[in-house]
Amino acid sequence: MRFFAIDIGNTRLKWALYESTAPGAVALDQGAVFLENIDNLADSEWKELPQPDAVLGCNVAGDAVRRRVEEQLELWDLAPRWVVSSAGAAGVTNGYDHPGRLGTDRFVAQIGARQHVLRRGPPRPALVVMVGTAVTVDALDANGKFLGGLILPGHGIMLRALEGGTAGLRVPTGEVVDFPTNTSDALTSGGTYAITGAMERMHRHLQAHCGEAPLTLMTGGAGWKVAPWLPIEHELIDSLIFDGLLALQAERAAA
Repeated sequence: MRFFAIDIGNTRLKWALYESTAPGAVALDQGAVFLENIDNLADSEWKELPQPDAVLGCNVAGDAVRRRVEEQLELWDLAPRWVVSSAGAAGVTNGYDHPGRLGTDRFVAQIGARQHVLRRGPPRPALVVMVGTAVTVDALDANGKFLGGLILPGHGIMLRALEGGTAGLRVPTGEVVDFPTNTSDALTSGGTYAITGAMERMHRHLQAHCGEAPLTLMTGGAGWKVAPWLPIEHELIDSLIFDGLLALQAERAAA
């Protein structure tokens, strides 16, 4: 079954076409566009693609953006399905106080992370990190239960908040260094260490709770900026949300 996966974030839409939904499936084709450019996908990037048999999407950008994407999908005359966070799916139990309020990107990324855990050996905890416009740091125990997580602003939001709330402060690009001696480096280092510090804290909480070190997986458009400064062992996996969408579609097909 040819499967089309869509991940709509706060700034970009990413898509991937798969020949099947088998675990670890490799994309036949994929791409990404900024949200302001999605209105010509049917006449550009998607025009020459073979028609999929199913479309499943994850959307955190709101209903208006979703409707714009659905208009582009009319080229295949195929109604997409959109993920809604639930009490559990594809090996993950949603421990949020109100499961439906968990962001669908977080829910799907956790499902993707759980698939990575199970493919690699015995079940173990997982720390699931997404670094984009916002940063989320979520904890899964060895049974796949979502224990809880952190949300904090990404680099851009942090810097814009400082610029807007501090008189005379401008935000030029700096370097991440141990001991910043100029404002640019102080801002860039401060934002990076705030983000990685949250990851380290949740890693300690999860290890103490579960009695073993978690598998730490990072994804998101800005993950590459943060990954070099995270001292705990981790992997950067761009496809984590797609891996979750594959698992959800495979579960539906098997039902």
